[in-house]
Amino acid sequence: MPEIFITSKMKTEAGIIIEADKVADLQTKEVATLTKQTDGVVKYNLANFHLQRILNNNTRNKSIALLGCFPEQSDTDKAVVILEKQAFRESEVATESNQSGEQLLEKNCKDNVKKTSLMSYFCSDLKVQTEFINDIYGSYQCVPPVELNGVKTTVVYPASQKHIEKYTWVYNILDHKQEVERIVYEDPDPETGFILLPDLKWDGRTLETLYLLIITHKRGIKSLRDLNAHHLPLLRNIRSRAAEAIEKRYGLLSAQLRMYLHYQPSFYHLHIHINPIRNDAPGIWCEKSHMLDTVMNNLELIENYYQKATLPFVLHEGNELLEQYELKMSIRRAPKHLSEKYLEKDETSSSKKLKLDDITISEVVSK
Repeated sequence: MPEIFITSKMKTEAGIIIEADKVADLQTKEVATLTKQTDGVVKYNLANFHLQRILNNNTRNKSIALLGCFPEQSDTDKAVVILEKQAFRESEVATESNQSGEQLLEKNCKDNVKKTSLMSYFCSDLKVQTEFINDIYGSYQCVPPVELNGVKTTVVYPASQKHIEKYTWVYNILDHKQEVERIVYEDPDPETGFILLPDLKWDGRTLETLYLLIITHKRGIKSLRDLNAHHLPLLRNIRSRAAEAIEKRYGLLSAQLRMYLHYQPSFYHLHIHINPIRNDAPGIWCEKSHMLDTVMNNLELIENYYQKATLPFVLHEGNELLEQYELKMSIRRAPKHLSEKYLEKDETSSSKKLKLDDITISEVVSK
């Protein structure tokens, strides 16, 4: 199958190509009216999302994955929307008496201007509804200020059947709704925990072709691009505990294992591949795999390494992401001087003729 080799500072988020050096962040505070657009390629209003069915509802992690569409754009293009309640921050429960002098000074200087970083649940904007008071116990429904009531939202649009299946499959595993009997090891910690289980590529018997997959409990890390130094405890825990579990279960030492991440990944929830070094597993070539030890070392040296780095990767012909890139830049067509060289070739030659618009960049360089 033809392939495209790409070296770019671009990354994928919510199904859209985003230039990492031009877009610093995707803010979710305007979720109600969010519109995304990349040179007219993808444009939708999140407020107009139409629900078709719920893919997964995780009550433990306070997240829900939804399948639907944006009718104003297309009735046939599917969209996957993931809503996730965010964890509490200690600064958001601070009261004026335990704020630092610097915070109080800034608050006094701004007077009546509210700063999001200084907002607290315990303020005049807190709406409280009493449900009952019984002796020393009280139960209330509280609605905090809007600045503290955001919902982290991820959108995949247009979403392929592969995306739909992956989000359903991954969350069902994490929620123990499917494949519980296949779990090799689990660390339930919501921040540094993970599930280790056999990849579907493995036959479950042949140790030489062992292929395991780690799926993190922590959500919101879509790919290698999202990792930073704050995720080092998670990666270190995976590195050590997974190796211990594999040695105990399969008798393979840590030095005999290859642990790596794919970029681009097959689905956008952080997962890590594991197989024996002697196994030439699919996807271990350098344009796709990134060794876990190398990833950790890069983050120890530069905390935001993967937000700055140029990451090469290969896309197969027919890949939706390739089509998105093609709309941003012409990457399929061969350079003019090479095109002429091909055209000057003897038409009677028995050598394979390549359609120039379809050949890969790597093929052009190597011919």
